[in-house]
Amino acid sequence: MGNLTTSFRKFLQNKNTVTVIGIVLGIMVIYIAYTMRIKAEINPITVPYAAEQIKAGAQITESMISTRKVPPSMLEGEVITNLGDIVDKYAAADTVIPKGSLFYKRSVVEKEQLPGNIILQYPKGYVLYNLSVDTASTYGNSVFPGNYIDIYLKAVNKIEEGSGYGSEADRVMLGKLISNIEVLAVKDSAGQPVFQNIDENRTPAMVVFAVPEEYFILLKKTEYMRTYDTSLILVPTNESLKDDPADLEISSDQLKQWINDHTYWTE
Repeated sequence: MGNLTTSFRKFLQNKNTVTVIGIVLGIMVIYIAYTMRIKAEINPITVPYAAEQIKAGAQITESMISTRKVPPSMLEGEVITNLGDIVDKYAAADTVIPKGSLFYKRSVVEKEQLPGNIILQYPKGYVLYNLSVDTASTYGNSVFPGNYIDIYLKAVNKIEEGSGYGSEADRVMLGKLISNIEVLAVKDSAGQPVFQNIDENRTPAMVVFAVPEEYFILLKKTEYMRTYDTSLILVPTNESLKDDPADLEISSDQLKQWINDHTYWTE
């Protein structure tokens, strides 16, 4: 056994032997690496593609996506291979994703990355409303897209003489007008999303939401009731924390009737 060990040591100490072993090991490493690279290039991988044409700005749902296997060597550009990086994202505003096309990073964006003039996901028959706000009325810039708000109405209700209210000339009226409104966007005075780049510390100037046309008309009427010094007050709620937020609705038929009694609408 000792002789065998001694012979093996001499064998390893031979420079020619070490050189040969090094060459053989080097060739084996190169071969294995080359083989793995070839397999990686030719072994098909599963990639998602558009099962239908997806319009600019549209939300990409799972039903719009199919998958196919392709060799990695055929993929050019920044192709998205992970389904989770596509589902519930949006097609970029400057592109249409054709049916059968692969998805590329430049063509799939987050909702917040869409241009400010694209407001999505409000029901048919609803109308966009733009409520003027500031830092104070948004509770220190604490109202975000996806939050829910209530709208209160404040007005000076003129009291006629001899109405039984003593010597008062008027009374302040305050009440909840509309409940459970989802905020779609919060923008600054230049129309830029306030929370798109928090480093810029943008100041909120408008909160955008959608309501049925009847409610839109009601809100617009209050804007022009200057005789009654009307104003709309935004109040955040916790509806966004619920699995099933309550429906948008008129909170006070009395306030609604008061507004309609002092204004009119023409087609």
